[in-house]
Amino acid sequence: MFKRRRPAIQVKTPEQIERMRAAGLLVGRTLEVLREAVKPGISTLDLDAIAERHIRDHGGVPSFLGYHGFTGTICASINEEIVHGIPRPDKILRDGDVISLDCGAIVDGWHGDAAITVPVGEVDDELRRLLEVTETSLWHGLAAGKAGARLTDMSHAIESHIRSQGSYGIVEGYGGHGIGTEMHMDPLIPNHGAPGHGPELEVGMCFAVEPMVNLGTKETEELDDGWTVITTDGRASAHFEHTFAVTPDGPRVLTALDEGREWFARLEVG
Repeated sequence: MFKRRRPAIQVKTPEQIERMRAAGLLVGRTLEVLREAVKPGISTLDLDAIAERHIRDHGGVPSFLGYHGFTGTICASINEEIVHGIPRPDKILRDGDVISLDCGAIVDGWHGDAAITVPVGEVDDELRRLLEVTETSLWHGLAAGKAGARLTDMSHAIESHIRSQGSYGIVEGYGGHGIGTEMHMDPLIPNHGAPGHGPELEVGMCFAVEPMVNLGTKETEELDDGWTVITTDGRASAHFEHTFAVTPDGPRVLTALDEGREWFARLEVG
């Protein structure tokens, strides 16, 4: 019998993490520009152009553009679209929608990757609650990303928070990943599972954590475009993501403008 090989996880030096922080900051700032631009009547292709311009004007290169043939700078996924929505001129935002904006950038050969889900105009309480639960679950997962922890401790923290908040569909088959000199690296980080499994987290490892949570079923379907993933029951989904580094002082969130300090303080108080 052969022992199953653990995936090799890239370990960065402090200097390399600083370079990843530059990419992460650019992604975080681009998402804030996009958040302000979201409004009824704008198309997802318009948002894509805003993102590409901001990334290039600030010395970066879009990670997603051309990736396995993807045609956008961002993934723009509306309502029942979970992830990988292709920006299009005919995808127009309407009041009451929610849109996931997933963005990646390369600076000096290093990647940052993050996502937010934004309400369009006025949305109902059920959707607002979905966004709140999903974003908070992300931060529980990030908080578990400490040196000495196991990979699935993050997965378990995400799932535990979501389960404690009600009956939601936690998407399977898609999840977080390693990141560094490439956008997607080993290992895959599920958004569910028992704690205490997988590789031990070490200082210098970097990961992108990204819960995807549905109002209804966890079941998904990929559209004929070969990219867009939707809920099979047509109910809305939310998606949040951050890139972080494992440091001696705890997780450092490279795509958060304040490196996660406000959220981590909030979790400690709670």
